[in-house]
Amino acid sequence: MQNTESGIGTVLENMQTIVSSEGGNLELISSDNTSIEVTYLKGINEECPECVPDHDMVKMMIESYLSIYAPYITSIRLT
Repeated sequence: MQNTESGIGTVLENMQTIVSSEGGNLELISSDNTSIEVTYLKGINEECPECVPDHDMVKMMIESYLSIYAPYITSIRLT
């Protein structure tokens, strides 16, 4: 994962910590003044499948963190 602006970088680093604990990964694809595009590769936890966040949960969490750390980002595309 690459860092761009510090607020976005902080959010993505924190989210990477969360998703990587279940074998997942985030990658920043692009960003501009108001939007970002991030790819989320969902991890696998056979002992606790419900512990692995789905795309909707990850997007919701990223949006929530961005509203604090990078409020100028108004659009996120998670693929």
